[in-house]
Amino acid sequence: MSDLPRSIELEVEVAGTPEEVWRAVATGPGISSWYVPHTVEERAGGSAMASFGPGPGPEMQIPGRVAVWEPPRRICFDGGEGVDGLTFEWTVEPRGDERCAVRLVNSGFGQGGEWDAQYDGMVEGWKMFMLNLRLHMEHFAGQTAASVLPTAMGAGSLDEIWARLTAALGVPSAPSVGERIEPQASDVPALAGTVADAAPHRIALLLDRPASGTGFVAVESYGEHAGASVWLYLYGAEGVEAAERDGPLWQQWLGDALGSGE
Repeated sequence: MSDLPRSIELEVEVAGTPEEVWRAVATGPGISSWYVPHTVEERAGGSAMASFGPGPGPEMQIPGRVAVWEPPRRICFDGGEGVDGLTFEWTVEPRGDERCAVRLVNSGFGQGGEWDAQYDGMVEGWKMFMLNLRLHMEHFAGQTAASVLPTAMGAGSLDEIWARLTAALGVPSAPSVGERIEPQASDVPALAGTVADAAPHRIALLLDRPASGTGFVAVESYGEHAGASVWLYLYGAEGVEAAERDGPLWQQWLGDALGSGE
């Protein structure tokens, strides 16, 4: 195996002017609306923080720095001066008629089995988030989402956990784009919408319940375990209220759903 550094390079075309897309990829409210909650000090050398959950630990609250700030075309996040680790460079290129290409270069991965697993997981994760960026710009540009981001772990293969999750929700495991989904199980928190994209172990939704927004039902591999997620990005006052109300309910429901079959 080569010892050369590896990087993830992905691109998505989205609706919007460079200035509109810049807000989505370079500001705290923008990033929070399609990825995870962020704060960004909007200047070169400014601080940044990504929140992957409510806990205070370093695995949940990840600090960073704005290493490059060139609005509205290029921003780069890293761990800070003298800090080794991952870097995330975003570039925005106009494609004419209020459309832009957004390119991510995520670099800094090392070699070895642990890095291999992280690399593979982040490739799949970034594909999902860049899809959500496209949906955000197409349907909710300029708005800020309140997110619900529960994840629970279960023992088993991706196929086994996916089958368990979709059965517990009462939704098809392989729906068609354009199909309307509304879970049939009585214990599931409010959720309904239209399938915007479907792939193995993942469904993307344009939501109308519990509020307008986007949603993902997904399963990712973590060695001998798999993580199941129902991530919602909800807009407007109704979305803020639903996120506060339903966040704990979804976390409890996911834990019960994955634990029931073990």
